[in-house]
Parts: sequence; C-alpha cells; structure tokens
Amino acid sequence: MRKYFVLSVTAIVFTFALSGFAQGVAEGKWINLFDGESLFGWIPFGDVDWSVVDGVLTATKGGGGCLATTCAFKDFELAGKIRVSGNGNAGLALRIPLEGHYTENGGCAIILQAGKEYDVSVKAIGNDIKATLNGEPVEGLSVKNLKGHIGILYHRYHEKNKDRRAKVEVSELKLKPLNLKSIFNGKDLSGWEIIPGHKSVFTVEDGNLTIRNGVGQIETTALYKDFLLQIDIKCNGDEKNRLNSGVFFRGPKGVFWKGYESQIKNQWIGDDRTKPVDFGTGGIYGVQEARKVVPNEREWFTKTIICDRNHMAVWVNGYLVSDLYDFRPVHPEGDGKNGYVPSAGTIHLQGHDEKTDLSFKDIWVQEYPSE
Repeated sequence: MRKYFVLSVTAIVFTFALSGFAQGVAEGKWINLFDGESLFGWIPFGDVDWSVVDGVLTATKGGGGCLATTCAFKDFELAGKIRVSGNGNAGLALRIPLEGHYTENGGCAIILQAGKEYDVSVKAIGNDIKATLNGEPVEGLSVKNLKGHIGILYHRYHEKNKDRRAKVEVSELKLKPLNLKSIFNGKDLSGWEIIPGHKSVFTVEDGNLTIRNGVGQIETTALYKDFLLQIDIKCNGDEKNRLNSGVFFRGPKGVFWKGYESQIKNQWIGDDRTKPVDFGTGGIYGVQEARKVVPNEREWFTKTIICDRNHMAVWVNGYLVSDLYDFRPVHPEGDGKNGYVPSAGTIHLQGHDEKTDLSFKDIWVQEYPSE
C-alpha cells in the first residue's frame, strides 16, 4: 500500500462551547468552497498568483504560499479534485488558523506530489482526521485544533527550475458539516419562544414550522455565539408577491429584530440575479448584499450560515452568497445592522408583514468551540 507524506503540526487547545436544545445528530448538506467562478470566500497568503481559468482554481507561478478559506470549520467531510504538475508540489491543509505558518499553527497538511491527479476525501471529527487520496488511505495525520480553515498549499522548487514551475489546479472542493444537532423537532415548538404582542401566527404543519399573517418573531430558548446553522426554507409567494423575512442570529433574548439578519428576499432587478432587491436572500441585511439571488418562490432551498467571532458567511443551496468580517465598533444594543455584535444570542425567525407566509424545516446547528 502506498504511503503519502503528511506534515503534522503543533496544537492550539480549544474548549467546547455549551450545547443547546437538541433532538438528534446528523450529517449536513454539501456546500461548495470553490464556486467555479471566483476566489470569493478565500484569502491568499505568500507569493503565489491564484486565478480561475476555465472554471478551475489555478496557481502557476510564485515562490510559495497558501490560499485559505475565510471560514473555519469544525467537524466535516471534504471532497475535492486536485491536479499537480510541473516542478514542485502542493498540499491540502486542514484545521489551520490564519495566523502563522501552516507547519506551526496546530493543523495538518497532506502533501500532493507533482505529476498526479487526486480525488481527495477527508473526514474530520474532533481530533480524529482520516483521509484518502485516490481511494488509498493517508497515514500519520495528526491534528489537535477542533476547528480551523482549509488551505491549498503551493510550492515550487529552486529558481533554476523556474521554466518548469509547479501548477496546481483545483476543479472541485466541497464540504459537508458533520455532527449537527436538531433545534426543531418537527412536531411542536419545544425549544422555541414566541415574543408576545405581535401578529404573526406560528404553527407546526406537516413537520414544518410556519409563519403567517403579520409582524412577529420566534426565537430559540438557547443562546448561540459561534456556530454553523443549516435550515431549509420555502417562501410561499409568487413572482408578483415576493415575500420578505429573515433568519436572525446573536439576537439579544426577548428583544425584537436585533442581532444580525440573514435576509430572505427572492427578488432581483430585471433578469440579473446578481442585482438583488433589498439585499437579497443570503445577504447580511443592512451590511452586505448577496452577490447572487439563488432561490425562487415556492421552492425549498437550504441556507447555511456560519457565525464565528467577527466573521460570518452564508451559502444558499451550496453557493456562497455573502462573506463578511465585521470590523465595526460594538453596538451597545446588539443591532447588527449598525455595529458589531460579539455576544451570544438567540437564533430567531421573522414574520415581516401581513403577507408573510413561510415554511421552515430541518433546522440544524453545529456549535463551534470557544478559544
């Protein structure tokens, strides 16, 4: 059996955050780390030119460096297709912070040699990392970080070989979160509280949490600070009546429409989905527009939200639509539209107006460890 070379590195120790209400544990749905179009959701480090060529994430020149995801991930399954050619090598780094060199920051890296195409598969649960390259197991992986970023490493050999530069090509890289806990049981509103005095009607119908009839808010009894959330949503409007709602997070408990809002609004200007109306579905309301409105009315779609310290990102049907580092001053009332909200808070769902008619199901959370 072939053994692949692995770099293992020193540790940064994390402690687990408290878990909230749960009704089981499950695998999540896939999200794309590379969208086939751009470097959106990635941060380059070092001396490497990264670009997208014919739908492939490519590096062809530079002394060396790393392209890292803006998001950190906890437990996950990862799948990718990577090709390395020329004179040099590459790697796939796992659970790395953005500070420091990847060999010293607590994650690990699988080295990929030149002249090969790789189908990469990784499963990371707690401190246990298992991986295969083209179906063959990678040995010697060791990681102590409980969350971290995904990185693509590029390294070419000495300057005398510059006419045979290494070339790294990534045609696919996707991730599925693991060990998510349900926060909606599909039977009743256990684990949720309705803020009284408003018009929204909240019911459970056919396993779905429905919101109708007017302004309102239903929120989790538990508080969440750093987490990954996946939730299925359907807006029961139409082309002439596109509905408005939101998934709020880090909201002060019992306070109406505060925290950050991940917008729900399946509307765009003309025929151009890259021009959202009112920030668009997946936009961070009042702060960052969605770069594309993915879903339609009367169709179920999956929203994936990551909130980790001052970073947040939202995928819709696996496509990354917003990605934000919040460097604003802290807002004293927890209003994410007007300032940074650092504290744990509720996850809550919005009844927006008298036309509100939305359904939610499969609401799952993976809480992130605190540093």
